[in-house]
Amino acid sequence: MIFTAFFRALGDLFTPRAIKILAKGIGLTLALLIALYIIVAKLVGWLVPDQIMLPLIGEVTWLSDLASGGSVLIMMFLSVFLMAPVASAFIGLFLEEVAEEVEERHYPNLPPLSPKPFSQSVEETIRFFGTVLAANLIALMLLPFFFFMAPFIFLAMNGYLLSREFFQMVATRRMAPQAARALYLENRFTIWTAGVLMAIPLSIPLLNLVIPVLGAASFTHLFHRMTGQR
Repeated sequence: MIFTAFFRALGDLFTPRAIKILAKGIGLTLALLIALYIIVAKLVGWLVPDQIMLPLIGEVTWLSDLASGGSVLIMMFLSVFLMAPVASAFIGLFLEEVAEEVEERHYPNLPPLSPKPFSQSVEETIRFFGTVLAANLIALMLLPFFFFMAPFIFLAMNGYLLSREFFQMVATRRMAPQAARALYLENRFTIWTAGVLMAIPLSIPLLNLVIPVLGAASFTHLFHRMTGQR
């Protein structure tokens, strides 16, 4: 069931709508990071004086430029770690579209849904961003104490948190929260295993950017397989 859902989702990843969602998320992320570069460089340039007098050296006029350039380099380094969670947050705004695309392609006989309020999409996005961030911070804190177990802790924790968030987002589109919770408990090991599969490429740069879209598509297929079996 899991691999069938996963490989179907891989096919859904290359549809024009999915590519457009990825492009929007990555574009918004790059725009935000570039804006942060500019703000940080300007702020550092404003805080560091244009010229200072140093003993034995005399007047130094390049300190502000050096500090601004250094801050940009630091931000570029940090962006390697910030790119995935920030992109996940932006792409999270459009995960509803991913689920709609999957259902239109593979489950055309489903009844139509009422549009989800934008505030609910924002709430789900913040929760998803917080989940990814918290999971990685906890795994990072545990790393010094459980060095050899760190990869397994990372996969187990991210698998649990990602599967819970993805399944809740998908299931509550089609059923009441109580029914979604019951379905989750009934299939929690399968759902967790699917979450672990999503977590494996989460630490790979660039590949981790597609996880929100791939996860939403995979769990949409998984949800309909589970409800169909019922």
